[in-house]
Amino acid sequence: MKPFIKWAGGKRWLLNDPSFDLPAFSGRYIEPFLGGGAVFFHLAPSQAILSDINERLISTYRSIRDEWSLVRSSLLEFQARHSKEFYYEERRREHASSYMRAAQFLYLNRTCFNGLYRENLKGQFNVPLGTKTQVILLDDDFEEASKILSKAELRDGDFESVVDEAMEGDLVFLDPPYTTAHNCNGFIKYNQKIFTWEDQKRLRRAIHGAKQRGACVVLTNADHASIHELYGELGTPKLVSRPSVISGSVTSRRGTTESLFVF
Repeated sequence: MKPFIKWAGGKRWLLNDPSFDLPAFSGRYIEPFLGGGAVFFHLAPSQAILSDINERLISTYRSIRDEWSLVRSSLLEFQARHSKEFYYEERRREHASSYMRAAQFLYLNRTCFNGLYRENLKGQFNVPLGTKTQVILLDDDFEEASKILSKAELRDGDFESVVDEAMEGDLVFLDPPYTTAHNCNGFIKYNQKIFTWEDQKRLRRAIHGAKQRGACVVLTNADHASIHELYGELGTPKLVSRPSVISGSVTSRRGTTESLFVF
């Protein structure tokens, strides 16, 4: 099924690439940089561990899993009240219930600029209003999403402890922020917490450990010499092309390539 969250760097486009083929696996599906979860929802695995460092994101997934009908009814209310004034009021508002926080997260995600997630130094969401006005989408199926998520363990936190659990038979799909050796990749500015080059090194070590335990690992990353060198001892990347969708101007969006490793 289609993801219900738009996330910068999401992999929905990759699923349509004929050269992308995930290895078969008999164990758990493990994804520590969940984001929009395009690959997870496409596979709909029978058992999974899903994680992300963004606590609000994971909380939203939990609410869709556990109370999807309440989230949807709240979104319908947001749809009816949507306006520029309401958007900025809601962006500042703090809700007590988990389903209202989830509905707020989805409302802001669907109506903010380019579906970005960004926080200020106080931890407040601060992306401006975008051009889209649809809060409830025609292909929304929160009930089906809830069923798929019911087979997953949801966690918030750092990637390393999750990758360290991967064993023989498991498939680990990794889509980290695309930080390069000099932190010069412009994508990092769209991440709530900067994913540093030291984090890339930690990830490489975690992948090496998972491989030694018999897990299969798929990694997407930047097409950059420093990335090829860092992960080169583990495997050789295949380059895949994608359109860039981060730029605010359609005319300034250009195609680019990414590295796809299968370890």
